[in-house]
Amino acid sequence: MRPLWALSVAGALSVVGALAGHDGSQPGAALDAGTRADGVGHDRGLDCREVRRRNSSERCRFVRGTPDCRMDGGFLDYLGGAFCAFPAALLPLSVSLYALWLLYLFVVLAVTAEKFFCPNLSAISTKLKLSHNVAGVTFLAFGNGAPDVFSAVVAFSDPRTAGLAVGAVFGAGIFVTTMVAGGIALVKPFAAASRPFLRDIIFYMVAIFLTFLVLYFGRITLGEALGYLGLYVFYVFTVVVCTWIHHRQRGDGSSHPGPWEPAVPTDAVEQESSSADCGDYGEEYRPLLPYHETSLHILSSALNPLDKHKWRRKPWYWRLFKVLKVPVELVLLLTVPVVDPDRNDLNWKRPLNCLHIITGPLLCVLTLKSGAYGLYQIQGVFPVWALVALIGSVLAIIVFVTTCNEEPPKYHCVFAFLGFLSSALWINAAATEVVNILQTLGIIFELSNTVLGLTLLAWGNSIGDTFSDLTMARQGYPRMAFSACFGGIIFNILVGMGLGCLLQMTSSQTVVKLEPDSLLVWILAGALGLSLVFSFVAVPAQCFQLGKAYGTCLILYYLAFLCVALLTEFRVIHLAAT
Repeated sequence: MRPLWALSVAGALSVVGALAGHDGSQPGAALDAGTRADGVGHDRGLDCREVRRRNSSERCRFVRGTPDCRMDGGFLDYLGGAFCAFPAALLPLSVSLYALWLLYLFVVLAVTAEKFFCPNLSAISTKLKLSHNVAGVTFLAFGNGAPDVFSAVVAFSDPRTAGLAVGAVFGAGIFVTTMVAGGIALVKPFAAASRPFLRDIIFYMVAIFLTFLVLYFGRITLGEALGYLGLYVFYVFTVVVCTWIHHRQRGDGSSHPGPWEPAVPTDAVEQESSSADCGDYGEEYRPLLPYHETSLHILSSALNPLDKHKWRRKPWYWRLFKVLKVPVELVLLLTVPVVDPDRNDLNWKRPLNCLHIITGPLLCVLTLKSGAYGLYQIQGVFPVWALVALIGSVLAIIVFVTTCNEEPPKYHCVFAFLGFLSSALWINAAATEVVNILQTLGIIFELSNTVLGLTLLAWGNSIGDTFSDLTMARQGYPRMAFSACFGGIIFNILVGMGLGCLLQMTSSQTVVKLEPDSLLVWILAGALGLSLVFSFVAVPAQCFQLGKAYGTCLILYYLAFLCVALLTEFRVIHLAAT
């Protein structure tokens, strides 16, 4: 097992091994070999979870020869590592390493979304001159929900892990709208914004009802997938219209945000905090002396993820977490450009941005389909990645010669789109590994994908929302945080399920099967719908004055739901046999 930090730095090297057939990314060859080894394909149709019931000596052959154990995409073969690379007695060690790697992947997702994905989305929305409301419910929502959406898209790409996506989308929804919303009410009692709350919760209940119907019929058609996306477009339109009506009623024609708008104050708070703290790279990006720095000095400063002044001020646990983030931050700095419209120089780093012209496209071709496209050889001679690197090198030289260090070029906004694409592919690659690890853990512990989605995946993707919303509430903005709980999650379910199923469809297959694998799916959907109905009735009944009683009820509701879900998973609660 490679060291965890090396896995994030040497992803491209893993691609080579993957395509050579060492990680199962050539499913046809692996399947044929396994079929021949087992006879005439007698493992076809078997559930991969049966591997734990086999003898220790047969587990590796079972994993290699069973089609259900094949994981499409990803750079590493986790099942092969658990049952082939490690002896049976060391299975707990492999599980522990996978758990640590899973936690680190959540760190990768958080850092990529916060430091690279969201700033580029902000720059794109600024360049397109979008209003605060449209940007809040589109680009800002996409930035905040990127890990959830990418995880759902990856999980929906394989029918075997569709339950993982449903569990994650529903699990994150019920967690955020009960535990996080309840925590906000406990931390800071407040008066909820009436119109945006009713608007968001009605749209959310409609989305849950549509998903319930999809699960009931066990399939989703092309029209239904487009309907998910169309409903979100209608939601954005409704937000814009409501904002315009509100401003007209106030007699204020300006687009100044009101206190009832969830996305705008959130964005303002984030900008204030970023201007005060400037992330981890703020001081490196601000010139200290008015002199012309050399390109080498600019490059070394831009690639330094550590701020020695901040390092001295921070406590030991912050330093420990920073050390864990340094490898992924360094790789992201090397491959993802960041355009910051709030800075005078737009974060223009001439030598580093020229390097991004090479590394950004190279990253794209080496992460698509686990590098299958990048390692494809043109006419069997010249690999695609080498052609991309050659073209990128020529463009980098042209940009370097025609620009200067002090002033960004007029086309600097193009780097925001390149950074958006590169960071999105990083998030997608990390989300693919997360889904594969969770699927592996489910096979090892014989757990359903649904329970893994509503627990580990939902909690991991909701960590950022939890801390940001509770921090916002403690700082005196509970209305914003509460609105974000219901408004932001709408994007995840509509775009996550709609886009995930849409990408799974092909010209020959326009229907995606979403058959629930257990009673747990119905309990999950019903619990989320019931929690929304409770808030829809209880909040107006209290005249939108939310206090500790409401927060306590939500938290107790989630704990009760979690107990019922786990009892159902372990078959303590089950349907009576007919």
